[in-house]
Amino acid sequence: MTRSAERHVLQFCHGYDGPFLDCARQYASLFMGRGYRVTTVFLTGAADPEVAAGCESDEVLFMEFSSKAIRGLKLGAIRELRKITASRQFAFCIAHRFKPIYIALLGTSLPVIGVHHAFGDYQRRSRRVFAQLYRKRLSLLGVSDAVRDDMRRCLPGWALERIATLHNRVNTFALQKQLLPAAEARQALGLAPDAWIIGNVGRLHPDKDQATLLRGFAQAWAKLPQEALLVIIGSGRLEQNLKDLAVELGIAERVRFLGQVAQARLYFKAFDVFALSSDHEPFGMVLLEAMAANVPLLATACGGAPEIVEGVGILFPLGDAERLAQGLEHMGGMDRYQRAQCEVLMAERLESRFCDRAVRKAFWQLPMVTALTTPT
Repeated sequence: MTRSAERHVLQFCHGYDGPFLDCARQYASLFMGRGYRVTTVFLTGAADPEVAAGCESDEVLFMEFSSKAIRGLKLGAIRELRKITASRQFAFCIAHRFKPIYIALLGTSLPVIGVHHAFGDYQRRSRRVFAQLYRKRLSLLGVSDAVRDDMRRCLPGWALERIATLHNRVNTFALQKQLLPAAEARQALGLAPDAWIIGNVGRLHPDKDQATLLRGFAQAWAKLPQEALLVIIGSGRLEQNLKDLAVELGIAERVRFLGQVAQARLYFKAFDVFALSSDHEPFGMVLLEAMAANVPLLATACGGAPEIVEGVGILFPLGDAERLAQGLEHMGGMDRYQRAQCEVLMAERLESRFCDRAVRKAFWQLPMVTALTTPT
């Protein structure tokens, strides 16, 4: 295809912190081999060549606005986006999170696919009114069925196909090549080579509910394999409270708080089990990362987690330490054959639903995408 015949897509992102750089990569990869050039624009964050390379886009632009500068009407950002779109023939825009959606709709005449990564984005009346005003140009994607359904409840008059799901995913092949072997990962994290390790990765914040995880581990500990350890990676305002709770429960010697660990997902083979106790996680990328490392999963039966874990791991009710403990005991009793079966199921789940190939196929079958990409 000649350059003149190429079509262009604008991807507009709030920033590249945390998981959002990989989100940009995920959406850019949807257009590989489809005759589109992808321009990714970051609203916030300094220009960074490593970030630009990580997007896997044809072009990457940095607006470099501060958080303060995009409060209120965001007129500066709207003007900048108008300049970008005036110089390129974009077919449509994919915008991540509400502020980029808002700016894209006000600053361009493009159809916009808005991607939402959290619950509650349309609970505010002002946002519902805004979405209603621009509904002819706006379609919405949630990163899980749970997020999709939350938006549908907030926007009840919308056609169902205008608010759909496109799951987050992981580049399984690339991640598995980067993973440290179990022995090396344990050595790097300062963990005993012969311990039976339950891993948890996340902010030490009420939303992650590590308190229930500690209580469940305390109930199960006596029935778990010898030298069982609970390892929590992450930092946050609840750190001292959680450490105090571990002391109160009598398990302080069996719990390791490792703080923030750069590229934590590369160490997941250090774990024998991965436990996520979060309160209504919108999706749960850490669950996919654990699956890619062949680590069995235990997670709360709420938010987006069941879409990943159901049928391949164990789910327990939110805040239910007793059921969490029972799940840990079950996993502690798994033999090699059962673990191998679990690994097969997780690999099949990743391949069928949560890899780039599977999600790319799902994207191009969405009615909202077909409407924007089918020649008239």
